[in-house]
Amino acid sequence: MRRPAAAAPFVIGTVLAGTLLLTGCGGSASGSESGSGGAELSVNSSYMPQPVSDSMAAGFLTIVNKGDAKDELTSVTSEAAGDVTVHETVGGAMRQVDRLAVPAHGRLVFHSGGNHLMFDELKHKPEQGQTVTVDLHFAKSGDLRVEMPVKSATYNPATGH
Repeated sequence: MRRPAAAAPFVIGTVLAGTLLLTGCGGSASGSESGSGGAELSVNSSYMPQPVSDSMAAGFLTIVNKGDAKDELTSVTSEAAGDVTVHETVGGAMRQVDRLAVPAHGRLVFHSGGNHLMFDELKHKPEQGQTVTVDLHFAKSGDLRVEMPVKSATYNPATGH
């Protein structure tokens, strides 16, 4: 049975709208393997406390993986600093690491007193109200660009200040 010609624009419009909707739902993980059983990464709660030093700063964020496979954060880069390193804190002891796991259906949390990013050799001292762009590099999912707002030096996400 043949459809009337008037239905063709409706079908094409519906398909295009569905495609745009699905594309918009992809999240902020440009390198994610959505739909392939891989990691599906996104970032939230990112911030940098306004540094007290002209040469060094810390950064915090949460990487969420809604996918079926784990991934690993392998490095972080930023044009704001000469070097960005990843640190983990275990039992109160901090150490630089080459990579940290992002579990399937889990989170990798960077927070004050725990895992964190260290920005060394700052090219300029970030001020409250500015943003710092960072690129997170993953073993499987590719890169993820994050805009990290600079908050007050005493900012605590639990209290909002």
